[in-house]
Amino acid sequence: MKYYCLVHYEERILAGSNFAGNICFMEDTVDVKSILNLQLVTDPRWVQLASISTEAILTDHAYCEQKAAISCISIIQHYSSKKEIVHKLSPIVTEEWGHFRLVLQELEKRKLNLGKQRKDVYVNQLLAFQQKGGSEEGRLLDKLLTMALIEARSCERFKRLSEGLEDAGLRKFYRRFMESEAGHYTLFIELARLYFPVEKVNERWKQWLAYEAHVMQSSELRGDRIH
Repeated sequence: MKYYCLVHYEERILAGSNFAGNICFMEDTVDVKSILNLQLVTDPRWVQLASISTEAILTDHAYCEQKAAISCISIIQHYSSKKEIVHKLSPIVTEEWGHFRLVLQELEKRKLNLGKQRKDVYVNQLLAFQQKGGSEEGRLLDKLLTMALIEARSCERFKRLSEGLEDAGLRKFYRRFMESEAGHYTLFIELARLYFPVEKVNERWKQWLAYEAHVMQSSELRGDRIH
């Protein structure tokens, strides 16, 4: 039986602890929903739909990695005076762009093409929930929590793919990405806790989780999208 480690920040946050402790979950026995605190799990049918077109799901995945790198660059540019943001997110930019290239390599290995970028309805709906106006600090908190939520959902989706696809090569491929997204998720929560009181992060994070569940529940189930 294999074990994989995630950082269980929700329990640490609610306890008011500054200790970022790791926990391990056993493959195929522990619900990622409970670890990531997502309120709604992915419909099991999604993996079946995703398996229909490898080219489509890899294409969308590639652009997700590209947009993640660009988003981190944007946060660094807007908050360049915050040293921890610059220090922590700079390597993530490199990593996300490296992931983009890995997905391109997977497409090429399978003799598939990178398709056109499609509108990301899920992310756009999350962006609509971000604070508009008000304090700069409030906007920063929402940006960090938005990124944490996208990474958490990506982690959950990649775990589903790593367990449910018939293609053994793709299962291994997505296991690697699942572990990476888990680390990114915890990093953005950590940054939020660094710059804001724990109670404020708790309150806003709960609002984000509830909103994301509504987005997921009301969204069309499509196999050509990561989100």
